[in-house]
Amino acid sequence: MTVQEVALREYGPALSVPLRPEAGRALAASGILQSATPDPARDGHWLLRAGSRVGAVRTPGGPVVRIMPKTPVSRLFFLLGFSLDPARAWRDSREGTVDTGAYDDVVPALAHAVERQIDAALRQGVLQGYREVEESALVVRGRLREAEQIRRHFGRTPPVEIAYDAYTADTTENRILRAAAERLLRLPGVPGPVRRRLAHQRVRLMDAAPLIRGQELPRWQPSRLNSRYQPALRLAEAVLRGTSPEHRPAGADPLAVDGYLLDMNKLFEDFVTVALREALQEHTLTARLQAPHHLDTAGLVRMRPDLVVRTGDGRTPLAVVDAKYKVEKADGLLNADLYQALAYATVLGLREAHLVYAAGRWPERFHEVRGTTAGPQGRGVRLHQHSLDLSCEPGQLMSALREIAARLAEAAGYPRS
Repeated sequence: MTVQEVALREYGPALSVPLRPEAGRALAASGILQSATPDPARDGHWLLRAGSRVGAVRTPGGPVVRIMPKTPVSRLFFLLGFSLDPARAWRDSREGTVDTGAYDDVVPALAHAVERQIDAALRQGVLQGYREVEESALVVRGRLREAEQIRRHFGRTPPVEIAYDAYTADTTENRILRAAAERLLRLPGVPGPVRRRLAHQRVRLMDAAPLIRGQELPRWQPSRLNSRYQPALRLAEAVLRGTSPEHRPAGADPLAVDGYLLDMNKLFEDFVTVALREALQEHTLTARLQAPHHLDTAGLVRMRPDLVVRTGDGRTPLAVVDAKYKVEKADGLLNADLYQALAYATVLGLREAHLVYAAGRWPERFHEVRGTTAGPQGRGVRLHQHSLDLSCEPGQLMSALREIAARLAEAAGYPRS
């Protein structure tokens, strides 16, 4: 006996599920779960435990695996929307930036949100633009490609080799939106009404050429002309980058794992660092995200802090921040985070380092490191721990992050204005 669908919860307890051996091995090799091992207590069952990835995937010959997030879906998509478009999110923090409808699961909410964004983008018609076309034709249009005419036809006419600028709907923007709609239509768990609306949007975008699967996404440039497309484009790119391509374990054939997954570790890190970067601008400070450094003088041990606060000209580091999607504790279980923060502060020559957790016992606390007392103030290196409650309303989250940014600025000698 096997199951068609398995429902897990992010970092929840392991669930014993009847699976064929090949399906269990495929899930174990895919890396989408924290663990997938045979259940020693039940023959033909596998113990499945989800980690930080949420969404839905389907493996060949196996069940659909749905992983529910601990964070409410509406709040999760606020974090995603903020990371994609912080300027708009600051304005709309009371309402959130992504319409997820009434859905409380990741894939249905995502499909609904993307369809609504595409519909809003196309409300004034499908965006068109100029694209250079080179082709063989029976009549002359645009510019004659003389070299190609001679090489292919030895100077005879017709046909003629021509190049011209076509005003067409086959633009990069429309190709990305079409690809996202088609990708969502293939995902498991998309509700029927949303699926029908997505199919309608795909028809509206049929003049755009399909993207070739596996190739890098084409790049688009924000402009006044495509401003109404931009929210939809950012969300569509998140869909196309968050899909699960082939997972290839060492020494094995590729395993096609089809679905959509959001890594909550990465999402929380992006949200915190982008929000702090935007808030620090109010204090005339700049921030660099994921800037590379080295722990040793030989440059062999690489380190990459999530965010380094710098002066307005970007030259002098003032503070360092690392985001942790876990609960801050006081029982010593997260000492490794403090050691990591101390290493960042040491390399950058800073007196303070900050850790931001997804939850904790206190809004803020700090540790003063022994043996680091120096300077006229006689104060050692301080390691600060902050916690955010992701169940709060967006406006409260924004206020908490602004407060952390103000504390960073004050510690760096930039008092509140």
